[in-house]
Amino acid sequence: MAVRFLSWNCHYFLCFLFLSLSCLCKGQDSSLTPMKKKEKEVIYSVIQGFVGKWWNGSYLYPDPCGWTPIQGVSCEQYDDGFWYVSTVNFGPVFDNSHMCSHDAQFPQQLFNLKHLKVLSLSSCFLSPTKNPVKLPLSNWDKFSHSLESLTLRSNPGLVGTIPSTIGSLRKLQSLVLLENGLIGKLPLSISNLVRLRQLVLARNYLVGEVPANYGGLSELLIFDASRNNLSGVLPSTLGFLDSLLKLDLSNNMLEGELPRQLGRLKNLTILDISHNKLRGGLARTLQELVSLKHLVLSNNHIGGDLLGVRWENFINTETLDLSNIGLEGSVPESMAKMKRLRFLDLSNNNLSGNVSKSLENLTCLGALHVNGNNLTGTLDFSERFYMKMGMRFAAWNNANLCYIVKPNHQIPYGVKPCEQNITISEGFSTVKITEGNYEDSFVVASLGASGFHGLWWVFTVNGVLNAFLWNMLF
Repeated sequence: MAVRFLSWNCHYFLCFLFLSLSCLCKGQDSSLTPMKKKEKEVIYSVIQGFVGKWWNGSYLYPDPCGWTPIQGVSCEQYDDGFWYVSTVNFGPVFDNSHMCSHDAQFPQQLFNLKHLKVLSLSSCFLSPTKNPVKLPLSNWDKFSHSLESLTLRSNPGLVGTIPSTIGSLRKLQSLVLLENGLIGKLPLSISNLVRLRQLVLARNYLVGEVPANYGGLSELLIFDASRNNLSGVLPSTLGFLDSLLKLDLSNNMLEGELPRQLGRLKNLTILDISHNKLRGGLARTLQELVSLKHLVLSNNHIGGDLLGVRWENFINTETLDLSNIGLEGSVPESMAKMKRLRFLDLSNNNLSGNVSKSLENLTCLGALHVNGNNLTGTLDFSERFYMKMGMRFAAWNNANLCYIVKPNHQIPYGVKPCEQNITISEGFSTVKITEGNYEDSFVVASLGASGFHGLWWVFTVNGVLNAFLWNMLF
């Protein structure tokens, strides 16, 4: 009985061990879970469409998802036990990625990859004249239950309009159509992509207005439609994008006022609407955008002054570019309370008054541009400030602005020294010197300029002759 009992135990143990090893091997050997023949034919055809007919995959075993996978193609195993293509990524993204050929096309077989989650094509269509390729207008609905990320980047030869059928990609979380040759208007159907978190349409040739229904993309984190030809006013519905972190609509032809509803975007950290035709005054524009880290409004017609904004509330702001927006008035002391400020550009406006020395208290400040204004008075920053800034302190083209000359101190580029009257008496003789007055014909005095140290005098011929005659007479 004991022998029979041990025999049965050994039998069950060996069976358990065999099954365990079988499962382990099955998990490690992808050839035991092969790709369907049709799926393999489709992905091979797609690769040839992008890379060229020379490619046949003969070195892959047993398929692109097996022991020798191709870089840029990834697969996932489904419940039926087979592998299906989930990622297609071509272009100079990975070190050993396949590059697209010069005559690459957009193969229709691509839409037969019904489990595709990620499609990324970079630098695949390079010539809009020799090999223009139109973005397919149909069949995108075949990806409606799978595609999560679509990236078409740096393809100047990819032309045509953005298809409205992209709105059928209900699972899409990232839509990046960057640096292509796309034309036409922004599709209204993009508002159907309710899971979208990233929408980048920059550097194309898109026209028309920003659709108001984009305000329904409640999960959107990044919206970048910069460097296009968009026009019209910004819709107030953008204020409903509660999750938005970045809004970049720079380098377009947008006009009108910046909607006050943008002040509702409490998570917004980057706002760039530079190089447009916006107006409406600075105070109205900025009143509630205190959460921003980077604010760029340059090259607009906004106008107004700096005094109507409570700058002390912008405690998180690191970049503030207000150059060339028609500002008037003075630079307020409250700007020195923006403790995290790293870059401040107020250049090419109509600002007047003094430049406050308190700006030196901004310990994080690495660049200060106030050039091209009507600023007056005296610059009295410390030597340490000038040394820290170097050429990143720009104050030139302010006709009535000057700096106090100090021995051995670095001078601000393009700013003239202040005029100072110095009287030197020696015996019965009195000589009156004017510092910084380069038009004086009698004496030119310069302190600490051009790399010389201390005080040095340059007399005109007329001054030397006068001194000589005085000695002869007395």
